[in-house]
Amino acid sequence: MLKLKQAFFGEKSVTKVAGLFASRAGADDAVRDLLGASNLTAVQVRVLGPGDGEVERNAAFDRAVEPEQRGIWRTMIRAHVTMGALGLLAGVLLYWVLMASGNRALEGAPGIGFVALAGFGITFGLMLGGLLALRPDHGRVMGLVRRGLKSGNWAVIAHPVDAGQTHQAVASLAGTSLKVVRSF
Repeated sequence: MLKLKQAFFGEKSVTKVAGLFASRAGADDAVRDLLGASNLTAVQVRVLGPGDGEVERNAAFDRAVEPEQRGIWRTMIRAHVTMGALGLLAGVLLYWVLMASGNRALEGAPGIGFVALAGFGITFGLMLGGLLALRPDHGRVMGLVRRGLKSGNWAVIAHPVDAGQTHQAVASLAGTSLKVVRSF
């Protein structure tokens, strides 16, 4: 499943794992434990403090943390192209199924029916690609982190690149943090 998400989004790290801590010392200890207990590298982990809760999203969750440093534009383009193509394929398949079943509306105007179903397929595919490019699962993690930072807590954010690293990050942070949250 992780390989499929990586292929779809074109990112090495498609998951975020975050833990909230009451103090800087607790967050630093968690980073040390996390790096010692897992095969994550220092570039995959970031500590954010209470002052970071006031900065804009791009500053607090910037690309420098992401191991691949490609940015959101590549993800957005890839998600739209992939889902648009899958939508086109679904529209064409629906057209052929309806034609094979003897649908009279399509038999009367097969060209218009093909264009309509393929067009709707592309349209809905592009809309779904846009929704997925927004990464609602990451928004949930970032929202919790922002609320925690505004409350005076510290956050440790890990960007694992495989299922093993994700499990290690969750297990390591769960032992010492106030709350752990991860994206899908």
